[in-house]
Amino acid sequence: MSGGQYKYLFTPLKLGPVTVKNRVVFSAHLTNYAEDGHPSEQHAAYYAARAVGGAGLIITEEHSTHPTDWPYEKLIHGFNPSVVPGYRRITEAVHAHGVPIFAQLNHNGGQASSMYSRLPVWAPSPVADPMFREVPKAVSQREIAEIVRGYAIVAEHCAQGGFDGIELQCSHSSIVRGFLSPATNIRTDDYGGSLENRSRLLIEIVEAVRAAIGPGLALGVRICGDELIDGGTTIDEAVRIAQLVEATGKVDYINTSIGVATATLYMIEASMHIPPGYAMFIPSAIRDKVRIPVVGVGRFKDPVQADRALAEGHCDLIGVVRGQIADPDFVRKARAGHATDIRTCLSCNQECVGRMGLNRWLGCIENPRTGKEATPLPMPSVRPRNVLVIGGGPAGLQAASTAAQRGHRVTLVEKASQTGGQVALAASVPSRAEFLDVTRNLHAECRRYGVEIRTGVDADLDLVRRERPDAVVLATGAHADRPWWAGSLERIVDVRAVLDGSVSPQGTVVLVDDLGFHQATSTAELLADRGCSVRVITSGMVVGQDLGITLDMETWNVRADAKGIGQQTDLVVMGASASEDGGVTLQVLRHTTGENLEMTADWVVLAVHARPADELWAELSTMDLKSYRVGDCLTPRRAHAAVIEGHRAGASL
Repeated sequence: MSGGQYKYLFTPLKLGPVTVKNRVVFSAHLTNYAEDGHPSEQHAAYYAARAVGGAGLIITEEHSTHPTDWPYEKLIHGFNPSVVPGYRRITEAVHAHGVPIFAQLNHNGGQASSMYSRLPVWAPSPVADPMFREVPKAVSQREIAEIVRGYAIVAEHCAQGGFDGIELQCSHSSIVRGFLSPATNIRTDDYGGSLENRSRLLIEIVEAVRAAIGPGLALGVRICGDELIDGGTTIDEAVRIAQLVEATGKVDYINTSIGVATATLYMIEASMHIPPGYAMFIPSAIRDKVRIPVVGVGRFKDPVQADRALAEGHCDLIGVVRGQIADPDFVRKARAGHATDIRTCLSCNQECVGRMGLNRWLGCIENPRTGKEATPLPMPSVRPRNVLVIGGGPAGLQAASTAAQRGHRVTLVEKASQTGGQVALAASVPSRAEFLDVTRNLHAECRRYGVEIRTGVDADLDLVRRERPDAVVLATGAHADRPWWAGSLERIVDVRAVLDGSVSPQGTVVLVDDLGFHQATSTAELLADRGCSVRVITSGMVVGQDLGITLDMETWNVRADAKGIGQQTDLVVMGASASEDGGVTLQVLRHTTGENLEMTADWVVLAVHARPADELWAELSTMDLKSYRVGDCLTPRRAHAAVIEGHRAGASL
């Protein structure tokens, strides 16, 4: 499908005084790129890369409007006039590619902590947020006026910094959302009670910001369509709020959102367990009642899906965030008719949402350059080299792709009949098929850049000698390992054996979760779907504890309950023996109490640490040959480490 065959995606649209060339918006999202409260060179390079890639409109992450708003460390303090030079660097970098850029303004209100500011958290009412667990101070009317002035001041700074428009963040994490919501606004004055009163702060901010920026800049408002919490804002009220905003005559577009950035965060940045387009009912309902353009969001993975939402009248523009984090050239490739070349987002949330939750800068499991746009790559070797990559998982594929793109002649050999490595197994479980995109995309890149791929080849030292490469990248992965207590019992097996079909457990299954991620929980679902009675045990305090980082915990627990999967925590396996009926009896210690327990099952399945498949590495070290180990054969970790190390090896040649 060529760019011209998309019916709406590449048509221009006016947002007040600003015309966008296409309908794809790189919507606001946190990056943790700020340095001491200021925009950084990395901000400028990051947004510029998406402008080069063809985004129709870029909206930056939030700019704080008041000193009481400092919910996380690396926040841009927009109220500080010293941010203006940094703003200019960002806007000039984006404008150089003919793309408009808006700044998002926000005060997070009660969804924050006083840890950084050392000031009381402000909110409409003293209702503690479930994530931050800090009782905020109910703002006085004098302080409300101060909040309004703060938005106007930051809007002026943004205008001085060259931004083309302003977006007011009034949705998932915002003091304005707090005022709008009956769940968090229990005031009895002119700012509480009726919807019109709860909307008063929003309307005052709209008027103040418009007065500050004048008619030459666009102004948008982002609204939460459904908070998904008891007593919160629902779609009917959201539509009425949008109508109130439009009635001011001062706003040029409405952006949308779903959920609250604490209690229902897992719906804002939904993982692959939530279907694409899940939030489309919100812009659809709002667009039906307002005349100004409306932006729709909600896990848009490809341009066909985006164009369909426009064609069906759900919205006027499409917010594509993670899709352009994974591939900055998302729009350019679609317009050129090469949509199949797009490095589609996995919605795994590991390196974007997950890193942010750990106070790290934003990255991407698939794109090793995300978060490093301001750091130039080393110059490639003047002489193209013959490179042999051994192993076709994510580490090997990324090494091969990067090396080939830098002009080297690359051959990749893989022992299995197809590339993919352990990713192919990980993607075979319920609701995880999209994870396969990480190696599918890399395989396609390798083909595109001329990598010779040979499958069914069990590489050894003789093969290396025959190929006579200038450099070898070893990406042979890892072997399943057995804990000391498992012995040689046949009914104790690794999750890999279950997923590749080597074994088919039946009856009762105990799944030991030592990894705290999808390995145990996904395999548990697969076995439950096959009719097994499954119980997951872990030495930790939560089964699959890292699912909380990627926003998969809530949906896992819902599915586990529906499928009858049991979960037990604080249990350390101390031994195992064959039971009389041919199954397995586990000796288990409850760590916190010292209680000894016995647990019997037909099968025990292990989600435990692996060991590097590095046998060839020792042999390669005897050769006078430039060689690298990457991914699990260096030390077993998750896919992001494999991709980063593969890229690093390919770039260093």
